[in-house]
Amino acid sequence: MMDIEAIIYNPLLRAIFGLCIMGAVFGGACVVVWFERKLSADIQQRYGPMRVGPHGLLQLVADAIKLFTKEDIIPKNADRLLFVSAPILLMGSVFLMLVALPFGAIIIDGQSYVIAATEMDISILYIEAMSAISIIGIFMVAYSANNKYSVLGAFRNFARMIGYEVPLGICIVSVAIMAGSLNIVEIAEAQSPLWFIIMQPLGAFVFFIALMADMGRLPFDQNESEEELIAGWMTEYTSMRFGYCFFAEYIHLILGSMLVVLLFLGGWNLPAFLTDITILGIILPTAFFLLKVALVILGIIMIRWAVPRYRIDQVVDLSWKRLLPLSLLNLGWVIGLGLLGVY
Repeated sequence: MMDIEAIIYNPLLRAIFGLCIMGAVFGGACVVVWFERKLSADIQQRYGPMRVGPHGLLQLVADAIKLFTKEDIIPKNADRLLFVSAPILLMGSVFLMLVALPFGAIIIDGQSYVIAATEMDISILYIEAMSAISIIGIFMVAYSANNKYSVLGAFRNFARMIGYEVPLGICIVSVAIMAGSLNIVEIAEAQSPLWFIIMQPLGAFVFFIALMADMGRLPFDQNESEEELIAGWMTEYTSMRFGYCFFAEYIHLILGSMLVVLLFLGGWNLPAFLTDITILGIILPTAFFLLKVALVILGIIMIRWAVPRYRIDQVVDLSWKRLLPLSLLNLGWVIGLGLLGVY
């Protein structure tokens, strides 16, 4: 057992593993972009990308070549320092979240080893804080461009994120109370007998809606709103600077879906009779976790193409008048279950 731990916790191997995780996340973002194009085409009864590789599989390669070779334009009256550094901050928010997010687990001889760069006692609060950094990057993008449409998109983003961070945080507190920990690994492991979505379905619903709004996914993409604001906060960006902002959004989609699975859908937990088999214990927990993440992403994408965009006033009302009271009700429910000794 000690030999296994020595291998797993070797600093060099963990650094290599961290780089592999970063590469896997970027590769996953490419797959999600292609998948969204094809799924939206199916919903709208069209083909989608078809001419670049089989079924458009190389479309992302073509897009990357286009973005790398396009002229990198900086507006004349832009704040150059902020304009250049804002996409770096957006990507930095993603990397900082990756530090504490587990990507599954390996079970060897009944002992579980979490696949994560590091494990923190307050990892769920850390992840939430690092995710919120993106709002600073969005405001830097909008303010530095000296464009009224970009600034309007940024202020819409402020109004949306401030409203939805509150019910999102209350739902996280409810989960932490039920698990008795702020460590996201312990929260996932606490769902071994019963997923939290069963014990607090209202909290899972509020968390999912608030998370979609926090990520700016339709019907909550008022910060872009092509019909009103051209492209919103990214209007003045071209070339790979636009590419960084675009990829940051899709990576946040993947990481947000992972949070849904870790907090409410049982994480990587498997029935005991499967983990008793050594080979299955190595492969299945992570595969099961990634399958659930893929299903959550599928649901988010389908909602995008099935629900029309809300007005900004409707978005604000939904947060403060609907989701906030429901999140408080769910918190009271969790406290009541605890007083009754249910968990």
